[in-house]
Amino acid sequence: MTTPRFKLITSNSLERFEERLHEFIDQMDRDELVVDVKFSTAALETTVEFSALVHYQKTESWGS
Repeated sequence: MTTPRFKLITSNSLERFEERLHEFIDQMDRDELVVDVKFSTAALETTVEFSALVHYQKTESWGS
């Protein structure tokens, strides 16, 4: 049985949010796959907070 894994990525800068999301996806192992991504924004006093909850899991090795 695989254990679900989650990563929360947030930023008040859209550019930095995208960078963090790309960095996380790029650093994933070959045998990890993204199951789902939930996006959200929240209006704060002077800015907007961007958030993504990435659901991913480790799979069996693709082969040797």
